[in-house]
Amino acid sequence: MMDGDNKSLVGTRALKLHTSEDDRPREKALKYGFEALSDAELMAIVIGSGTPGESVVDLCQRILTDNDSKLSKIFRSGIKGLTKYKGVGPVKAIELMSALELASRYREEEVDNKQITSSQDAYEYLRYKMDYLEHEEIWILMLNRAKKVIGCKRMSVGGTTAAVGDIKMILRELLDNLADGVILAHNHPSDNARPSMQDDNLTERVQAGCRAVDVEFLDHIIVCRGGKYYSYLDNGRL
Repeated sequence: MMDGDNKSLVGTRALKLHTSEDDRPREKALKYGFEALSDAELMAIVIGSGTPGESVVDLCQRILTDNDSKLSKIFRSGIKGLTKYKGVGPVKAIELMSALELASRYREEEVDNKQITSSQDAYEYLRYKMDYLEHEEIWILMLNRAKKVIGCKRMSVGGTTAAVGDIKMILRELLDNLADGVILAHNHPSDNARPSMQDDNLTERVQAGCRAVDVEFLDHIIVCRGGKYYSYLDNGRL
């Protein structure tokens, strides 16, 4: 009886130690605030538990290391990329992806109604929507007369090398939102910021359409990762 009780106590003590290790980020957040936590510790709170022999924090640190310590790269890997790690099933992967999406939307709220005064401003606004993509998309950033953002919308989704812009749909969106100005944007998953002939053609067509409906065509930004972008305006192409 005593031996059984001792075994039970040992098992309980081991369970408590394991739980304490997994819950440490939560305790740290309560004591010091979320800003004191590392990316791995914040991820650990979402994922919740590790595996035998690997704490949840160590698991999350390994995921980060495999993705160059970039949350954007983890987001790009998607559910499939996360579930390759033992201890991260579909449910945990969905929860982490949801948390990353919430972070992105939180940042969007922070920059709503932001005044765009340069191509750098436009790039910083757009990159969080576009630079993690593995395929091309076309977006429009709509501004009022004070150059403040009144809307931002995806207009087209393409493949790894191209997306086709529907000029009529772009113009309709501008008119529906009473936009005074627009910045056209698309991404290059290759991270080569140099515009193609198709990019030049799209620029000319959208610019001509904007002129017809009295909307100022302000720029066309090609978004790449790592802080790289191309501005038609900055390069004297408008």
